Amino acid sequence: MNTVANGEKDLNKLLANLEPVLDLVTYVFCTTDDPATDCSKAIATFREDEGLTLILEQEFAKAKGFDDQNGFRRLTLKVHSSLNAVGLTAAIAEALTRHNISANVMAAFYHDHVFVPEADAERALEVLRTLAES
Repeated sequence: MNTVANGEKDLNKLLANLEPVLDLVTYVFCTTDDPATDCSKAIATFREDEGLTLILEQEFAKAKGFDDQNGFRRLTLKVHSSLNAVGLTAAIAEALTRHNISANVMAAFYHDHVFVPEADAERALEVLRTLAES
């Protein structure tokens, strides 16, 4: 088990090596307060006071009866960022904001993942590629 905060911390290096990859799958953010909910198909979960948030593939969520009205696509930033890196989320949010693209950013151990509305996914990919090239 690895708990050491490793990875790149330098913002300029992070941005230069961003390497965004757009997932082909559409995801939805769902919530439940049922403690018996099967989370094995969730790509991420987060426990909040109001209930458990799950990020599920849209088709799976629909089959399980979850509301699937807001589809999101995931952009994975292939650069190995440190959990202690400063400014990466802000730089991504600023770039996407300039193009009026909503972003839900999630940091995992090795990579950051940006969930954007399905309709904006291709545009968001181009924005992040341009950010990496600048």
